[in-house]
Formats: sequence, structure tokens, C-alpha cells
Amino acid sequence: MTTQVVFNIDKKVKDKAMKRAKSDGVPFAAILKLTARAYAEGRLHMDITSTEQFNAKTAKEIRAGLRDIKEGKVKNFSPVFTNIKDMRRWMEKK
Repeated sequence: MTTQVVFNIDKKVKDKAMKRAKSDGVPFAAILKLTARAYAEGRLHMDITSTEQFNAKTAKEIRAGLRDIKEGKVKNFSPVFTNIKDMRRWMEKK
């Protein structure tokens, strides 16, 4: 018995994968089936990392924070606390 899987994929990725499968002489559907089977059987292991895409405001804040760290400014960061009492005292000042 078979079932149908429907999912969205970036067109450029799909086209590139289909082109590679064709050059290898393998139908693209076979690549997807074999990959799914290998993953299900534990023969395919994923090591996925992605690059975070921040919006303009968040990217600006991150750059400012990294600049502060580099320059030794810690105004945007809390100090290291050894107990909750000190942490609360510091937070109440803010």
C-alpha cells in the first residue's frame, strides 16, 4: 500500500534537485522515496543548521550589542549574579 505526500519546497531547490537526479539517471520521485526510507530505517542522519534571518530592527539591536561587547561596554547586559537577592536589587535599579 502506498500513500501520497504533499509538501511545499522552494522552487530553486526543487529544480536543482530534479536536475541533479536527471543527470544521475534517477527519477526525482525515487530520490524522495529512498531518502524517506533511509531516514525511517535510521540510515540517514540529519545535521541541520540554519542561518537566522533577523528583521532590520532586531539585526540593528544585535549589531549594537555585539559592538558594546567588543568595546567593553556592558550597559545593555546584566552582570553575573551569585544569588537572587543581588539580581533583584540590580533589576530594581533599572
